[in-house]
Amino acid sequence: MKVGMCMFLWTTHVTGEHEALMRDIRATGFDGVEIPIFDGEPDHYARLGALLDEIGLERTAVSAMGDPSMNLIGDRAERAAGIAYMTRVIDCAAALGATRLSGPLHSTLGRFSGEGPTSEERARSAASQRTIGDHAENRGVVVGLEALNRFECYLVNTMDQLAEHLAEVGHPNIRAMYDTFHANIEETDPIGAFTRYRELIAHVHLSENDRGVPGRGNIPWAETFRAIRASGYDDWLTIEAFGRGLPALAAATRIWRDLAESPEVVYRDGHRHIREGWAAAEAPVAVVA
Repeated sequence: MKVGMCMFLWTTHVTGEHEALMRDIRATGFDGVEIPIFDGEPDHYARLGALLDEIGLERTAVSAMGDPSMNLIGDRAERAAGIAYMTRVIDCAAALGATRLSGPLHSTLGRFSGEGPTSEERARSAASQRTIGDHAENRGVVVGLEALNRFECYLVNTMDQLAEHLAEVGHPNIRAMYDTFHANIEETDPIGAFTRYRELIAHVHLSENDRGVPGRGNIPWAETFRAIRASGYDDWLTIEAFGRGLPALAAATRIWRDLAESPEVVYRDGHRHIREGWAAAEAPVAVVA
Protein backbone atom coordinates (compact mmCIF):
# COMPACT_ATOMS: atom_id res chain seq x y z
CA MET A 1 0.00 0.00 0.00
CA LYS A 2 1.23 3.50 -0.87
CA VAL A 3 -0.01 6.73 0.70
CA GLY A 4 -0.41 9.81 -1.48
CA MET A 5 -1.39 13.44 -0.95
CA CYS A 6 -3.38 15.31 -3.56
CA MET A 7 -2.03 18.78 -4.24
CA PHE A 8 -5.54 20.20 -4.74
CA LEU A 9 -5.32 21.45 -1.16
CA TRP A 10 -2.90 24.11 -2.39
CA THR A 11 -3.05 24.48 -6.15
CA THR A 12 -4.26 23.28 -9.53
CA HIS A 13 -0.83 23.87 -11.10
CA VAL A 14 2.21 22.49 -9.28
CA THR A 15 5.55 24.15 -10.03
CA GLY A 16 9.03 24.37 -8.54
CA GLU A 17 7.62 26.95 -6.12
CA HIS A 18 6.02 24.03 -4.26
CA GLU A 19 9.32 22.22 -3.71
CA ALA A 20 9.62 23.00 0.01
CA LEU A 21 6.04 21.84 0.60
CA MET A 22 6.60 18.60 -1.29
CA ARG A 23 9.80 17.95 0.64
CA ASP A 24 7.85 18.28 3.88
CA ILE A 25 5.17 15.93 2.53
CA ARG A 26 7.93 13.42 1.84
CA ALA A 27 9.45 13.97 5.29
CA THR A 28 6.04 13.29 6.83
CA GLY A 29 6.19 9.81 5.33
CA PHE A 30 4.13 10.02 2.16
CA ASP A 31 5.12 7.80 -0.73
CA GLY A 32 3.87 10.19 -3.38
CA VAL A 33 1.81 13.17 -4.40
CA GLU A 34 -1.12 13.52 -6.74
CA ILE A 35 -0.47 16.20 -9.34
CA PRO A 36 -3.38 18.16 -10.88
CA ILE A 37 -3.09 18.51 -14.65
CA PHE A 38 -5.06 21.38 -16.14
CA ASP A 39 -2.62 23.93 -17.58
CA GLY A 40 0.78 23.37 -19.13
CA GLU A 41 2.40 21.10 -21.67
CA PRO A 42 4.37 17.83 -21.34
CA ASP A 43 7.71 19.65 -21.02
CA HIS A 44 6.56 21.30 -17.79
CA TYR A 45 5.47 17.97 -16.32
CA ALA A 46 8.69 16.25 -17.39
CA ARG A 47 10.64 18.86 -15.38
CA LEU A 48 8.28 18.42 -12.45
CA GLY A 49 8.76 14.65 -12.64
CA ALA A 50 12.53 15.12 -12.44
CA LEU A 51 12.07 17.27 -9.32
CA LEU A 52 9.84 14.62 -7.73
CA ASP A 53 12.47 11.99 -8.48
CA GLU A 54 15.04 14.14 -6.69
CA ILE A 55 12.75 14.57 -3.68
CA GLY A 56 11.93 10.86 -3.61
CA LEU A 57 8.20 11.13 -4.29
CA GLU A 58 6.24 8.89 -6.62
CA ARG A 59 3.25 10.44 -8.32
CA THR A 60 -0.25 9.99 -9.68
CA ALA A 61 -2.28 12.54 -11.65
CA VAL A 62 -5.77 14.00 -11.45
CA SER A 63 -7.84 16.21 -13.72
CA ALA A 64 -11.39 17.26 -14.59
CA MET A 65 -13.28 19.11 -17.29
CA GLY A 66 -15.26 22.18 -16.22
CA ASP A 67 -15.48 23.96 -19.55
CA PRO A 68 -18.94 23.42 -21.15
CA SER A 69 -17.31 23.46 -24.60
CA MET A 70 -15.57 20.18 -23.66
CA ASN A 71 -18.05 17.42 -22.94
CA LEU A 72 -17.42 13.77 -23.69
CA ILE A 73 -21.17 13.08 -23.76
CA GLY A 74 -22.11 16.23 -25.69
CA ASP A 75 -22.41 17.03 -29.38
CA ARG A 76 -19.74 16.22 -31.96
CA ALA A 77 -17.73 19.42 -31.41
CA GLU A 78 -17.87 19.13 -27.63
CA ARG A 79 -16.74 15.52 -27.75
CA ALA A 80 -13.86 16.34 -30.09
CA ALA A 81 -12.73 19.12 -27.74
CA GLY A 82 -12.98 16.79 -24.74
CA ILE A 83 -10.95 14.07 -26.44
CA ALA A 84 -8.31 16.61 -27.44
CA TYR A 85 -8.14 17.80 -23.84
CA MET A 86 -7.80 14.27 -22.52
CA THR A 87 -5.10 13.47 -25.09
CA ARG A 88 -3.01 16.39 -23.82
CA VAL A 89 -3.63 15.52 -20.16
CA ILE A 90 -2.57 11.89 -20.77
CA ASP A 91 0.57 13.09 -22.54
CA CYS A 92 1.35 15.33 -19.56
CA ALA A 93 0.75 12.46 -17.10
CA ALA A 94 3.11 10.24 -19.08
CA ALA A 95 5.77 12.97 -19.11
CA LEU A 96 5.31 13.37 -15.36
CA GLY A 97 5.93 9.66 -14.87
CA ALA A 98 2.40 8.96 -13.60
CA THR A 99 0.79 5.68 -14.58
CA ARG A 100 -2.54 6.59 -12.91
CA LEU A 101 -4.76 9.48 -14.03
CA SER A 102 -8.05 9.79 -12.17
CA GLY A 103 -11.03 12.05 -11.70
CA PRO A 104 -14.49 12.72 -13.17
CA LEU A 105 -13.09 12.28 -16.65
CA HIS A 106 -16.34 11.16 -18.20
CA SER A 107 -18.42 14.35 -18.44
CA THR A 108 -18.30 18.09 -17.75
CA LEU A 109 -18.17 18.84 -14.04
CA GLY A 110 -21.20 20.77 -12.84
CA ARG A 111 -23.08 20.65 -16.14
CA PHE A 112 -26.61 19.28 -15.95
CA SER A 113 -29.37 18.54 -18.45
CA GLY A 114 -32.19 18.54 -15.89
CA GLU A 115 -32.68 14.78 -16.11
CA GLY A 116 -30.73 11.56 -15.88
CA PRO A 117 -28.33 10.29 -18.54
CA THR A 118 -29.90 9.14 -21.78
CA SER A 119 -28.93 6.03 -23.73
CA GLU A 120 -27.45 8.31 -26.40
CA GLU A 121 -25.25 10.07 -23.83
CA ARG A 122 -24.03 6.74 -22.47
CA ALA A 123 -23.23 5.57 -25.99
CA ARG A 124 -21.37 8.81 -26.74
CA SER A 125 -19.43 8.42 -23.51
CA ALA A 126 -18.48 4.81 -24.26
CA ALA A 127 -17.18 5.75 -27.71
CA SER A 128 -15.24 8.71 -26.31
CA GLN A 129 -13.70 6.56 -23.58
CA ARG A 130 -12.60 3.88 -26.02
CA THR A 131 -10.74 6.49 -28.07
CA ILE A 132 -9.19 7.93 -24.90
CA GLY A 133 -8.34 4.43 -23.67
CA ASP A 134 -6.41 3.66 -26.85
CA HIS A 135 -4.25 6.75 -26.37
CA ALA A 136 -3.80 6.02 -22.66
CA GLU A 137 -2.70 2.46 -23.46
CA ASN A 138 -0.12 3.77 -25.92
CA ARG A 139 1.26 6.11 -23.25
CA GLY A 140 1.25 3.55 -20.41
CA VAL A 141 -1.44 5.34 -18.41
CA VAL A 142 -4.53 3.88 -16.72
CA VAL A 143 -7.51 6.24 -16.43
CA GLY A 144 -9.63 5.85 -13.29
CA LEU A 145 -13.14 7.24 -13.82
CA GLU A 146 -14.77 8.61 -10.69
CA ALA A 147 -18.42 8.27 -9.68
CA LEU A 148 -19.44 11.71 -8.39
CA ASN A 149 -22.36 12.69 -6.20
CA ARG A 150 -25.56 13.96 -7.83
CA PHE A 151 -24.73 17.59 -7.06
CA GLU A 152 -21.61 17.51 -9.26
CA CYS A 153 -22.57 15.32 -12.23
CA TYR A 154 -25.39 13.17 -13.54
CA LEU A 155 -23.74 10.55 -15.76
CA VAL A 156 -22.47 8.22 -13.00
CA ASN A 157 -23.24 8.75 -9.31
CA THR A 158 -22.74 5.26 -7.87
CA MET A 159 -20.25 2.45 -8.26
CA ASP A 160 -23.04 0.27 -9.70
CA GLN A 161 -23.59 2.83 -12.45
CA LEU A 162 -19.87 3.21 -13.03
CA ALA A 163 -19.33 -0.56 -13.28
CA GLU A 164 -22.18 -0.87 -15.77
CA HIS A 165 -20.69 1.92 -17.84
CA LEU A 166 -17.19 0.42 -17.76
CA ALA A 167 -18.69 -2.78 -19.15
CA GLU A 168 -20.11 -0.69 -22.02
CA VAL A 169 -16.70 0.92 -22.59
CA GLY A 170 -14.84 -2.38 -22.48
CA HIS A 171 -11.29 -0.98 -22.48
CA PRO A 172 -8.54 -2.28 -20.14
CA ASN A 173 -7.08 1.19 -19.62
CA ILE A 174 -10.39 2.75 -18.57
CA ARG A 175 -11.10 1.65 -15.03
CA ALA A 176 -12.69 2.95 -11.81
CA MET A 177 -11.71 5.15 -8.91
CA TYR A 178 -13.36 4.83 -5.51
CA ASP A 179 -13.80 7.97 -3.40
CA THR A 180 -15.01 7.78 0.22
CA PHE A 181 -16.56 11.28 0.10
CA HIS A 182 -18.84 10.54 -2.85
CA ALA A 183 -19.61 7.01 -1.64
CA ASN A 184 -20.70 8.47 1.71
CA ILE A 185 -23.32 10.56 -0.12
CA GLU A 186 -24.58 8.20 -2.80
CA GLU A 187 -24.10 4.60 -1.67
CA THR A 188 -26.51 2.80 0.62
CA ASP A 189 -23.58 0.51 1.47
CA PRO A 190 -20.28 2.37 0.89
CA ILE A 191 -18.16 -0.59 1.98
CA GLY A 192 -20.02 -3.00 -0.27
CA ALA A 193 -19.66 -0.56 -3.16
CA PHE A 194 -15.89 -0.95 -2.87
CA THR A 195 -15.90 -4.69 -2.28
CA ARG A 196 -18.24 -5.53 -5.18
CA TYR A 197 -16.05 -3.76 -7.70
CA ARG A 198 -12.60 -4.29 -6.26
CA GLU A 199 -11.29 -5.74 -9.54
CA LEU A 200 -12.35 -2.63 -11.45
CA ILE A 201 -10.76 -0.16 -9.05
CA ALA A 202 -7.41 1.30 -10.07
CA HIS A 203 -7.19 4.12 -7.53
CA VAL A 204 -8.66 5.13 -4.16
CA HIS A 205 -9.28 8.61 -2.75
CA LEU A 206 -9.64 8.88 1.01
CA SER A 207 -11.69 11.98 1.76
CA GLU A 208 -13.58 12.88 4.91
CA ASN A 209 -17.30 13.59 4.74
CA ASP A 210 -16.60 17.34 5.00
CA ARG A 211 -13.47 17.10 2.78
CA GLY A 212 -11.31 18.15 5.71
CA VAL A 213 -8.96 16.09 7.90
CA PRO A 214 -9.37 12.32 7.36
CA GLY A 215 -10.38 10.71 10.64
CA ARG A 216 -12.30 13.63 12.12
CA GLY A 217 -15.68 13.01 10.50
CA ASN A 218 -18.23 10.27 10.05
CA ILE A 219 -16.71 8.12 7.30
CA PRO A 220 -16.65 4.51 8.63
CA TRP A 221 -12.87 4.39 8.56
CA ALA A 222 -12.23 1.16 10.46
CA GLU A 223 -14.62 -0.76 8.23
CA THR A 224 -13.22 0.95 5.12
CA PHE A 225 -9.62 0.03 5.91
CA ARG A 226 -10.59 -3.54 6.79
CA ALA A 227 -12.48 -3.97 3.52
CA ILE A 228 -9.68 -2.50 1.40
CA ARG A 229 -7.00 -4.54 3.13
CA ALA A 230 -9.03 -7.76 3.04
CA SER A 231 -9.68 -7.28 -0.68
CA GLY A 232 -6.00 -7.51 -1.48
CA TYR A 233 -5.84 -3.97 -2.85
CA ASP A 234 -2.22 -2.89 -2.45
CA ASP A 235 -1.96 0.34 -4.42
CA TRP A 236 -2.55 4.05 -3.78
CA LEU A 237 -4.58 5.43 -0.90
CA THR A 238 -4.53 9.15 -1.65
CA ILE A 239 -5.85 11.91 0.60
CA GLU A 240 -8.08 14.38 -1.22
CA ALA A 241 -8.94 17.42 0.86
CA PHE A 242 -9.87 20.98 0.02
CA GLY A 243 -9.51 24.39 1.61
CA ARG A 244 -10.12 28.06 0.95
CA GLY A 245 -6.63 28.94 -0.26
CA LEU A 246 -7.66 29.07 -3.93
CA PRO A 247 -10.91 31.06 -4.31
CA ALA A 248 -11.86 29.49 -7.67
CA LEU A 249 -11.28 25.93 -6.44
CA ALA A 250 -13.00 26.69 -3.12
CA ALA A 251 -16.04 27.93 -5.04
CA ALA A 252 -16.04 24.87 -7.32
CA THR A 253 -15.88 22.49 -4.36
CA ARG A 254 -18.31 24.56 -2.24
CA ILE A 255 -15.84 25.15 0.57
CA TRP A 256 -17.20 28.13 2.51
CA ARG A 257 -15.38 27.64 5.83
CA ASP A 258 -12.03 26.46 7.12
CA LEU A 259 -12.04 22.69 7.56
CA ALA A 260 -8.75 22.44 9.48
CA GLU A 261 -6.41 24.60 11.52
CA SER A 262 -3.90 24.54 8.66
CA PRO A 263 -3.01 22.52 5.53
CA GLU A 264 -0.14 20.98 7.50
CA VAL A 265 -2.63 19.49 9.96
CA VAL A 266 -4.53 17.91 7.06
CA TYR A 267 -1.59 15.99 5.65
CA ARG A 268 0.22 15.24 8.90
CA ASP A 269 -2.83 14.04 10.84
CA GLY A 270 -4.22 12.44 7.69
CA HIS A 271 -1.04 10.46 7.10
CA ARG A 272 -1.01 9.21 10.68
CA HIS A 273 -4.70 8.28 10.42
CA ILE A 274 -4.08 6.15 7.32
CA ARG A 275 -1.01 4.39 8.67
CA GLU A 276 -2.68 3.60 11.99
CA GLY A 277 -5.95 2.57 10.34
CA TRP A 278 -4.15 0.29 7.90
CA ALA A 279 -2.15 -1.34 10.68
CA ALA A 280 -5.28 -1.86 12.79
CA ALA A 281 -7.08 -3.42 9.83
CA GLU A 282 -4.62 -6.31 9.92
CA ALA A 283 -5.56 -7.21 13.49
CA PRO A 284 -8.44 -9.68 13.98
CA VAL A 285 -11.71 -8.19 15.17
CA ALA A 286 -12.49 -9.19 18.75
CA VAL A 287 -15.70 -11.20 19.12
CA VAL A 288 -17.69 -10.62 22.31
CA ALA A 289 -19.54 -13.71 23.51
